[in-house]
Amino acid sequence: MRRVQAGNALSAFGLGFTVPYLYIYVAQVRDLGATTAGAVLAVFAMAALAVLPFTGRVIDRRGPLPVLMGAALLAAVGAVGMGLSGSVPAAVASAAVLGAGTAVMQPALATLIVWSSAPSARTRAFAMQFFLQNLGLGIGGLIGGQLVDVNRPASFTLLFGIEAVMFLVLAVTAATVRVPRPTAIPGVLPKDAGAGGGMRTLLSHKAMVRLLVLGFVVFFACYGQFESGLSAYATEAAGIEPATLGIALAANTAVIVLAQFVVLRLVERRRRSRVIALVGLIWAFAWVVAGYAGLGHGSQTMATAALISTYALFGLGESMLSPTMAPLVADLAPSSMAGQYNSAFALVKQLALAVGPAVGGPMAAALHGPYILTFVLFSLGITVLALRLGGRLTPVQDRPALASVSRVVAQHLPVPENVPQPGTADAPSVPEPVPAVR
Repeated sequence: MRRVQAGNALSAFGLGFTVPYLYIYVAQVRDLGATTAGAVLAVFAMAALAVLPFTGRVIDRRGPLPVLMGAALLAAVGAVGMGLSGSVPAAVASAAVLGAGTAVMQPALATLIVWSSAPSARTRAFAMQFFLQNLGLGIGGLIGGQLVDVNRPASFTLLFGIEAVMFLVLAVTAATVRVPRPTAIPGVLPKDAGAGGGMRTLLSHKAMVRLLVLGFVVFFACYGQFESGLSAYATEAAGIEPATLGIALAANTAVIVLAQFVVLRLVERRRRSRVIALVGLIWAFAWVVAGYAGLGHGSQTMATAALISTYALFGLGESMLSPTMAPLVADLAPSSMAGQYNSAFALVKQLALAVGPAVGGPMAAALHGPYILTFVLFSLGITVLALRLGGRLTPVQDRPALASVSRVVAQHLPVPENVPQPGTADAPSVPEPVPAVR
């Protein structure tokens, strides 16, 4: 598990070097224009949507390790190609390869964590993954920002080269890992899932379908707005300087890094559905605070503080989601379909990240009040969907701590001293069981 988490952190560190600067690199450094830069970002996202529907079945058939290694090698090739791209076809092709590789790594890593951890440890394992990803992205972006120079294309080539090396390190790390098949939580495999495996089985699993719908709303209402709608609203409605957005994103990352394990202690023994429902309320309040930043009549200082607080509140909600949603996907999945369940969840995330900016960006720039109201309602929708999902979960799926508590009680139940023990002379005889009549 430590090797898996280390490789995960290094790959996030590599992505942090380049993702924030991809648009600038294509449009300005390579002088390919804003249209080409937009096409590159679109291809990067579309490549993920193209490969994820097929990824899960390959993971379940071949195992997550070879898939992770292949995806890391593919991403390394895409990173090198992007660093050397000087034409539109080269940039688009490299973006497709890089996007496909990084997309496949997500469900492969998630399945590998499932295989490497006991059910009782998955909450902490996924929380650690999320923590290391954000830490890696934050540090990578910080260091990358000090190295890049728009007037020196070689500085960007260096960044993409570092990113490729990080992917190769992940592939080598994965090659050294030996993991057993996953351990399922006893008695909590889906009762409403069809037989035979495949997409039909997943879609017949009502709890998983509800989780996928919930996941789409979560990613649409938060992550899908960070780089488009919320940024546009901040600059257009609140009059925030673009440089301040960097401070707000830093506040978001800082809250995640500082609060993750404090929050983990508070939520790991509580019902997952209620924790997710609370996230919806926190995010609804965050959008209200954002509304004050752009629609209120306070000073510019108050508007700036409100916007930074919005990003920080989103970070608090993210730190609560990381130990709940991803482990829940793992606990809902039959052991033979962990890859397909993780891939379906990753696909829903990519869809939300594609639709979110397309809807939120234009709306935030022109319709400030309706934009805030819309996402307040979406956040409240998270609360409603989470509570409804709780009705479809078994007690152990909703609160995995119950499984470990029941085992401890069974193993350490005290025996009264005045009760004769089996096998002793004073022990009462036990009659043979009478077969039931059917």
